Amino acid sequence: MLRELLKVLGIYKLYERWLWRQVKDGVKPEHVALILDGNRRWALKRSLEPWIGHRRGAEKVEEMLKWCDELGIKSVTLYVFSLENFRRSKREIEEIMKILEEKLSQLLNDKSIHERKARVKFVGRLGLLPERIQSLMKEIERATEGYEGCFLNVAVAYGGRAEIVDATKRIAESVKKGEIDLNEIDECLFERYLYTAHLPKQDPDFIIRTSGEERLSGFLLWQSAYSELVFLDVYWPEIRKIDFLRAVRTYQRRARRFGR
Repeated sequence: MLRELLKVLGIYKLYERWLWRQVKDGVKPEHVALILDGNRRWALKRSLEPWIGHRRGAEKVEEMLKWCDELGIKSVTLYVFSLENFRRSKREIEEIMKILEEKLSQLLNDKSIHERKARVKFVGRLGLLPERIQSLMKEIERATEGYEGCFLNVAVAYGGRAEIVDATKRIAESVKKGEIDLNEIDECLFERYLYTAHLPKQDPDFIIRTSGEERLSGFLLWQSAYSELVFLDVYWPEIRKIDFLRAVRTYQRRARRFGR
């Protein structure tokens, strides 16, 4: 009730402009990663079917990408669907896949992706997804693979441990074929085998998680070693621009030490 009243009075817009002035000239993160948490709980709280929350969350992604673009953030990585999410009910997974296919079809025909020279990449064990979705993902990746204006990474059927295991298997295969020597393996080489190897900066400057949960849930386990973490006590479908700007301001106020 209070939130709606403040919105009507225009208080949120005033606060949003004030926040924008605070962050627009500050240090901009180059790579932001987001854990889109709380879609299901947002729906259940309103006695709605879970997939209604997932649909609202998918729509919110479009807003978030606009906010990132306004700030000039070059790379965005979204945690959309984890390997653990496959344990949910058959009906919920089917509805999520329907929403994903719909959004991918829209993305494939989105002219702004080409205007902004945005490279779109899907990361995870994509072979676990329906063939139609895999096909759409490949089409989008082929259409944008030459772009370097900005980068959108979508983690689907993703697990951080799985990524490290997959990278290790690929390195072992390269060693077996004689393509690399065992003594060549170091952190820099290992990163070339991660799902995010195509990015100009693999490590996120900061990671935002919504819903009030304070954990990474296996997201970018290698890449997040020195990332700043910001946890927001709001479900993903409810996130506002002021929440995002406050998260950026929090990041700008921190002194990054990179383990030192």
